[in-house]
Amino acid sequence: MKKIRTLFVATLLVAVFACNDSGKQKRFLPPSTGPVNSLMVVMDTELWKGPVGDKIRDEFAAQIIGLPQIEPLFSITQLPPKVFKGTTTYSRSILYVERDSTVLAHIKSNAYSQPQKVAVITGPTDEIMIHKLDSLAPIAIKEFKDVEIAESQRRFERSLSKDKAMEEEFGIRLKVPSLYKVGKHEKNFVWMDIQIPKGTMNIIAYEMPWDSFTNDSTFVNDIVRMRDSIGEKYIPGPYENTYMITEKAFSPYVFPAEIGGKKAAEVKGVWEIHGYPMAGPFLTYIINDKENNRRLVLEGFTFAPSTEKRDYMFELEAILKTVDFDPAPSAD
Repeated sequence: MKKIRTLFVATLLVAVFACNDSGKQKRFLPPSTGPVNSLMVVMDTELWKGPVGDKIRDEFAAQIIGLPQIEPLFSITQLPPKVFKGTTTYSRSILYVERDSTVLAHIKSNAYSQPQKVAVITGPTDEIMIHKLDSLAPIAIKEFKDVEIAESQRRFERSLSKDKAMEEEFGIRLKVPSLYKVGKHEKNFVWMDIQIPKGTMNIIAYEMPWDSFTNDSTFVNDIVRMRDSIGEKYIPGPYENTYMITEKAFSPYVFPAEIGGKKAAEVKGVWEIHGYPMAGPFLTYIINDKENNRRLVLEGFTFAPSTEKRDYMFELEAILKTVDFDPAPSAD
C-alpha cells in the first residue's frame, strides 16, 4: 500500500502547489508514452502468476470481437511495483494492483503524465481483488480505449487529407490521414484507401433512406443485405463476378453506439469476396441522421492476410469517430 499512498500523496501535493498562486499556475505533466493499445500492469510478479493475474488477462487481454483470428484487447506488459518509476510511469494506460488491507477500486486521470488513465485495485485477499476487478474492468476498459482512440487521432491529425469528397457527397467531414487517397467517388458512394504491407486499409461511405430499418427482428439480416448489395455494386473482387459480401458462416455483431453526436448501430464482423478466397474484418457505423432524413453508413475494412489486424482496425475506428455533421467552412 506504501506505493499507492506515495502515488496519491505526491499527486495531491503537486496539484496543490500548482494552484497555490490564486489558481494561476498550471500543473506540468510530461506527455504520456507507449504504443497504441498497450497496457502497463503494475503488480507483484507472484500475484501476476496467480488467480488475480488470470482475471486480469481474462478481462484486459480478452479476444477482440469481429476479427478473423485471436488478438488481445490490449498488449500487456507486467511490471513489479519496485521498478515502476521514472519514464515507466508515463505509460498512457496503467492498471495498478496490490494486496493491502485497504480496499480500493477506482480510476485516476493524468496522475503521472498526460493524457493518462490509471486504474487502481487493492484488497486483502485474491477473492476481494477479483471481485473488484469484476466491477471495475468494464469501466477501465472503456476509459483505456477512449484515451487510446484520442492518442491515435492525435497522431494522424498531424497530416490530414484535404480531399473534399466526403464533404461534397454527404455534407460531412472526416479527419482522414493524408496517405489515404480517394479511389472511387460516385453518386452516394465514396471509397478511400491506403496501401499497407501485404494489403490495404479502406474507408467507405454511403447513405440509406431513413426507413431502411423498420423491423428490429430483421435488423441483422437487413444489415447483411445492405452490405452485400453495396459490395456487389461498388466493391469488386479481383476477377469478374467477384465482389465483397458479409461472411456467410457467421452473423455480424451489433451494438448500440453514438458517433458524431448521433445515435448509431456499431456492426463488427468479417467480409469475404464472393467467388474468391479473400476475407478480412470490417467495422460499420449506421448513423441515425434524422435531420437529413437518412441513415449515413461509414465503414472501415482491412485486407491484410497473415497479419495481425487489431491496430489497423483501431485506426479505422479512430478515423470514423471524427465524423462531423456540421463542418465549419474550409479556410482554403
